[in-house]
Amino acid sequence: MLPVRRILCPTDFSNAAGAAVDAAVELSAHFNAELILLHVVPPVPAPMPGPVGQVQLIVPTLEVEKYRKELEAHYKENLSSLADRFSEKVACRSVVTTGLAADEITRLAHEEDADLIVIATHGRTGWRHMVFGSVAERVVRTASHPVLVVQSPHSEEPEGTS
Repeated sequence: MLPVRRILCPTDFSNAAGAAVDAAVELSAHFNAELILLHVVPPVPAPMPGPVGQVQLIVPTLEVEKYRKELEAHYKENLSSLADRFSEKVACRSVVTTGLAADEITRLAHEEDADLIVIATHGRTGWRHMVFGSVAERVVRTASHPVLVVQSPHSEEPEGTS
């Protein structure tokens, strides 16, 4: 793991992810490591034609590929803006991919030969954790690289809802 030359930090632009990005920037500056900011766009489901007589989608001809590209462009712009905020402090670049978040994070960490993955956890518990799962948990379980999990400074879950 040492020396740390490359740090991968996925973000979904939430407050929790912001805490992880801040930690990744500090670590990158300390180790003089390159920081790779990553956003994973979830796959866009294609509308499926239903049986005859079933209510059809309002926009049955949704151009899924065009929509996916617009999403990617939007997130590339947001991620570039985020990377620009740290460009004077650390060597930073941004990557946007499409797929399942945990799979894409571990794939890119391997592809980029990252020395460390810095990822946020939203701190979901109870039914929210069961329904939404945890990308950070899956990354910790499946990554072949060291993972630093940063807990959100403020839980995004109201008290008493778990």
